[in-house]
Amino acid sequence: MGTENSAIQNLQVGSLKVQIHPDGRSAGAAAAQAVAEYLRQQASAVEEIAVIFATGASQLETLRALTGAPGLPWDRVNGFHLDEYVGIDENHPASFRRYLRENLIDRAAMREFHAINGSAEDPQAVCREYAQQLRAANPQLCLLGVGENGHLAFNDPGEADFHDPEDVKIVHLDAVCRQQQAAEGWFKRLEDVPTRAITLTIPALFRVPKLILTIPGSRKATIMRRTLTEPISADCPATILRTHPDATAYIDQEAASELGDLSSS
Repeated sequence: MGTENSAIQNLQVGSLKVQIHPDGRSAGAAAAQAVAEYLRQQASAVEEIAVIFATGASQLETLRALTGAPGLPWDRVNGFHLDEYVGIDENHPASFRRYLRENLIDRAAMREFHAINGSAEDPQAVCREYAQQLRAANPQLCLLGVGENGHLAFNDPGEADFHDPEDVKIVHLDAVCRQQQAAEGWFKRLEDVPTRAITLTIPALFRVPKLILTIPGSRKATIMRRTLTEPISADCPATILRTHPDATAYIDQEAASELGDLSSS
């Protein structure tokens, strides 16, 4: 393991690169810096940059730092997001459309943003249309988190398919996923958390050439250990990250607390 400075540790498992920062704020700022550098680089080469944005508590520091960075080519960015609950109004406190509006869209004047309409009457049609929009845009960058059950987007264990023929689909959320949403305060009670969501699939995510993950906090310690040490399997979907050619996870010391010898090798 090399070090960029005394406060940051770097390791690599498979092709997945991991940066361990002192705290969640610095991890989020480092992820934002990587995104900003990529956007500036792409803006000199292409007219439009398609980017997929993640949501949730893990992304708040990254989005705060990113939307506060000066001189970014937001007018070139064509935005998408990973997932949305089925049956949730866009103004519901837990809606990912609302989250992105408050934490990204209202703070950055993007060229365009494509929202997943989880409250549409025909969610299957939403899946088909969103898949077509993604294919046409050909996203080059995706911001991600990892769920406590190892999910990527809403591809929970039991739903994740590394060879899924679909790009966007409706999934059922498992108990661990729903408990996480309630524990993070997005819903007042577990019973209020929807049981279904629309999500991008693993193959759709893995067609994106560059993945930047932000994974802070003690609640993510166990899943970080599993992601880096367990056999690659849909039982822990995040393990597939170790095969992506350009994925970097920015984590903090709390999320790294169960890595043991792995983080000090």
